[in-house]
Amino acid sequence: MTRFPDQFAPLAAQPSMTSCTRRSALGLAALLALPARLSAESAASGWKTLATEVYKGKQDDLSALPGGELAWYGNGAGKLFATRDGGESWEKLWDRPGTFIRALGFVDAENGFLGNVGTGYYPGVTDQNPLYRTRDGGISWTPVPVSGFPANGGICAIHILPQRRIFQGETRNVPVIHAAGRVGGPAFVLRSEDGGESWRTIDLSAQAGMILDVHFHDAQHGLIAASTSAEVEKGQALILRTRDGGNSWQTAYRGTRAFENIWKMSFPTPLVGYATVQSYDESNPVRLVIKTTDGGASWQEIALTQVPGTRTFGIGFADAEHGWVGTRACGFETRDGGQSWTRVDAMGPAVNKIRIVEHGGGKRVFAIGQQVSRLDLT
Repeated sequence: MTRFPDQFAPLAAQPSMTSCTRRSALGLAALLALPARLSAESAASGWKTLATEVYKGKQDDLSALPGGELAWYGNGAGKLFATRDGGESWEKLWDRPGTFIRALGFVDAENGFLGNVGTGYYPGVTDQNPLYRTRDGGISWTPVPVSGFPANGGICAIHILPQRRIFQGETRNVPVIHAAGRVGGPAFVLRSEDGGESWRTIDLSAQAGMILDVHFHDAQHGLIAASTSAEVEKGQALILRTRDGGNSWQTAYRGTRAFENIWKMSFPTPLVGYATVQSYDESNPVRLVIKTTDGGASWQEIALTQVPGTRTFGIGFADAEHGWVGTRACGFETRDGGQSWTRVDAMGPAVNKIRIVEHGGGKRVFAIGQQVSRLDLT
């Protein structure tokens, strides 16, 4: 069975490389040594590379709170870092070799959740706990007890849906939380309706081979990004949709090509959303993004690039028109809802997750991949 690589493969052997793909082929040491041209490009694009601990491959998730000052990121080495100044400085809070930090979601400055990819897929992962919880801002973590979750399962995505509820005359934030995975299967979703105090396990292995992302508009309406098969070479890109809180799921999108999955989603509005179609078919250079204008009920395919060897990862939109996609080599930006795309080297290679939060009357964008980058929008 073909597996998704944790570390993206060297790109030097890829044909017809653009300057974007050539840069990523240099490796981390050369990237750090690039001359003033890259710094000028970064300044022109507005993206800033943040000073973080060097990591040899793709880092998968970052969680930021509104305001954009407090954020956390983790990686496959089991290391968790936090910032209180928008990424200008980072402190290592947790270091657990054998845990692969695949997903993060923080409710507030104290309460958060961490998803571990689980054993049996990536080498060196020994931790079988799929989900952890912190109540002290990430300093300490406790495994979340879940029933009905497979021993070989794991988490690739966490979605926090804020919910205001009244308890004994007092209004409280009690979010609905979903944690889903994993790459290579099995396909399971964990759901909590009480802020993480209790969990329900949803088995979707009969409808999907793997789950890579999850998003809920409200407590009842949600979607998962998936593949039809746990085997890369057999998989077709898949989005499943629920309208009853996960009790039943229907196909909203299914691709027609093998070697594909839906990797990540972004919904800048309740109706407009985008997702990356990740392809492992090297014979087909066309890479796609899909778009919905009806909340995920139907999807339209949009061409991103035709550069051979490009592999899409994360996606994030600040509004219905302006967004970014991460690929193994560089980033891409659109300002017209996906009709046209511009390469953005300064985002960095292999951006797996793009997080956008309110910041000072504008928005702050974080992108995490081989590096961590930041963009402020006014």
